[in-house]
Amino acid sequence: MLNRVVLMGRLVADPELKTTPSGVSVTSFRIAVDRSYVKQGEERKADFIDVVCWRQTAEFVCRYFGKGSLIAVDGQLQSRTYQAKDGTNRYVTEVVAENVSFTGERRDQGGQTQQQYAPPNVVPPEPAENTQTASGFTQPPPATSFEQMPLDDDLPF
Repeated sequence: MLNRVVLMGRLVADPELKTTPSGVSVTSFRIAVDRSYVKQGEERKADFIDVVCWRQTAEFVCRYFGKGSLIAVDGQLQSRTYQAKDGTNRYVTEVVAENVSFTGERRDQGGQTQQQYAPPNVVPPEPAENTQTASGFTQPPPATSFEQMPLDDDLPF
């Protein structure tokens, strides 16, 4: 069996971090996911999907995402029932997120969109110049944190 959901959308409201009686962090929020098609003469429609995050994932979401943030969610679809205060039974379907990630943009305090390729407070390294080999292919400069491996033509595959 397979139960996997991958979504990208915008948060409808600021997520709020809560803690269970046993001390586990949890947050739930709703994202708006645009539909991929538009009927001629109509506006694009969106689906609103409930998401739940637990533990470090919940803390991460509440720290770095807010209303209007673009977020990618990877998780599983789950259904549950509960009894409301008025005594009626309610049925809920939601995504239980295992991983969430940035999607290439973020909003600053003024609400303007900025491109983002790394989490806040992380400065991407300066790009180095590429070198051209004798065969005409362009190679990136060697990374300093990787060990150089000798070329071996006797590989078994």
